[in-house]
Amino acid sequence: MGSNWDWQVFLQDPGGKYPTYWQWMLSAWGWTVSVALLALVVALVLGSLVGIIRTLPNSPWLIRLGNAWVELFRNIPLLVQIFLWYHVIPALVPVMKGVPSFVLVVLALGFFTSARIAEQVRSGIQALPKGQRYAGMAVGFTTPQYYRYVILPMAYRIIIPPLTSETMNIFKNSSVAFAVSVTELTMFAMQAQEETSRGIEVYLAVTGLYVISAFAINRIMAFIEKKTRVPGFIVSASGGGGH
Repeated sequence: MGSNWDWQVFLQDPGGKYPTYWQWMLSAWGWTVSVALLALVVALVLGSLVGIIRTLPNSPWLIRLGNAWVELFRNIPLLVQIFLWYHVIPALVPVMKGVPSFVLVVLALGFFTSARIAEQVRSGIQALPKGQRYAGMAVGFTTPQYYRYVILPMAYRIIIPPLTSETMNIFKNSSVAFAVSVTELTMFAMQAQEETSRGIEVYLAVTGLYVISAFAINRIMAFIEKKTRVPGFIVSASGGGGH
């Protein structure tokens, strides 16, 4: 069967804005990386804020708000959220009608992932010994100060492994952007396969790019984990679990 493969299909002219299918695929890869990285920034910012809110002392209403955020965005399927951002929200908020579909996908993917990161941040904070919180209070830190200088630096070190998984997941989840016509890898694969009837070659190449992306993320996060590791630090086994 391998003798029937034709990898030269990527050198053919697709008849559009790209001279070859190879260049079209690389452009689609760029869109995939852009969607994933921007959504990751949104998810990290929102997820960190919500995760912190869920651990604040003496703030029951903020904790309920954080819990509601997590349950809402974690339990609605990603594809449904993308369609909500693309079709429903612009109808309810007229100013959103002119927003490009690329931005809407970034927001949908970022909000969806933020719920998962919020749970990880909460777990990381609760896994720390309570003595660290009391030590910050003992030296006169306010709540924002001991979170900033004592709690969060250690909590983020703890959650690097699950954050690695979420970062890899966000790259994979970016494939649903094809549903609103963002020209990322999955849309390229579907269109190229239909035009060339070379599905094996096209999907193998696209799969290879996803694998390269995931491997690069894994190595980058492993490097960050190694550089930020605190020698001798052991997380309490009684800390809050993940999701």
